[in-house]
Amino acid sequence: MSATIINLIIQLIAGAIGGNAAGAAAKDMSLGTLGNTIVGAVGGGVGGQILAALLPMMASAASSVDIATIASNAVGGGVAGAVVTAVIGLIKNKMA
Repeated sequence: MSATIINLIIQLIAGAIGGNAAGAAAKDMSLGTLGNTIVGAVGGGVGGQILAALLPMMASAASSVDIATIASNAVGGGVAGAVVTAVIGLIKNKMA
């Protein structure tokens, strides 16, 4: 597999974990386990790709797979997944 696909998979998994962590930390913003996982994964994937485009450090490492690349993708995807899950949960609760 290419390094780009591996990095995207890492971002998706980290986003799902971040989404579930955000849902567990703030019960009023939780979308349920499945909702947190899906929204977190999408947020982690999209957010991780945006971060890779904006930060030269992540973009230059996108062609290789080493521990620094894995860590930066995991952190970027996890944070993005948590933020997107919290925002979507907040919007859902305000509309209800």
